[in-house]
Amino acid sequence: MFILASHTVPPAIQKQRISDYACGIFEQLPSRKGVKKALKKGAIQLNGQMTETGRWVQPGDVITLVDLEETPPKVYDYDLEVVYEDDFMAVINKPAGVKVSGNQFRTIVNMLPQNMTASPEPDALKWPKPVHRLDVPTSGLLMIAKTAQAHMGLGQQLEQKIIKKTYHAVVQGKPLETHSHIQEPIGAQAAHSEYTLLQTVPSLQNESVSLVKLSPHSGRTHQLRIHMAHLGHPIIGDIEYGESGNTLLHKGLFLAATALELNHPVLNKSLKVSIDIPHKFNSLLEREARRWEKFRGQK
Repeated sequence: MFILASHTVPPAIQKQRISDYACGIFEQLPSRKGVKKALKKGAIQLNGQMTETGRWVQPGDVITLVDLEETPPKVYDYDLEVVYEDDFMAVINKPAGVKVSGNQFRTIVNMLPQNMTASPEPDALKWPKPVHRLDVPTSGLLMIAKTAQAHMGLGQQLEQKIIKKTYHAVVQGKPLETHSHIQEPIGAQAAHSEYTLLQTVPSLQNESVSLVKLSPHSGRTHQLRIHMAHLGHPIIGDIEYGESGNTLLHKGLFLAATALELNHPVLNKSLKVSIDIPHKFNSLLEREARRWEKFRGQK
């Protein structure tokens, strides 16, 4: 057992049960269902002790997320794109449609062992572990810890919102503002996203589609997807929050995590990792523009 992340309850916090308070403080557990499951397993501890869902939290309490996993992953044979790797951590390009973890065999956790070089450090983890999550249909950069120190350090940076994340998406329509912030609560919790409009092309199906750069300033579940849908510009391919007619059959969700800026959790240096936007994004924009031009030429 080792500590994945730690959180100290700040002063003047409103009286809450730990099952409610812990939702969202750890990026590994963004949902209330996940929190309750972790509490039941003993993976969430209060002041170093196992606790129950009904316990009240108080200022100064220390809530820790610990790893109880002792069963090694069943290796799934799949070649991941490793964008960055050293003895302490790595960053991979997660394929769309793959779960980060869970009971399924085809998960990132099960793919990691054959794609990572073993760490020689004394606090090396038994196997590499993701330190945050990406939705199943979302592709892009995912941070992996190879040592306990790296896992703890990255978890603290995620909690303190130090890590800058950048996403790109193709959305339905054209946002009114070239650059704007979205501050709309999600599940009664504050949520803040930022977008920049990069390109718009005409579309026969949606009037227009746009390429946008997105930055989440909080970590709510499905935050970017919900916020863009709230603006009236759902992400193309989003069958959960999108509008009828904007889902392309078998093309998936047009959302990708494309850049990370962080402090290296062990080497104490700035680390910037980025990838190109997926090829299918540009292909969609070019195809929509061609179809529009062809339609106009026939009129």
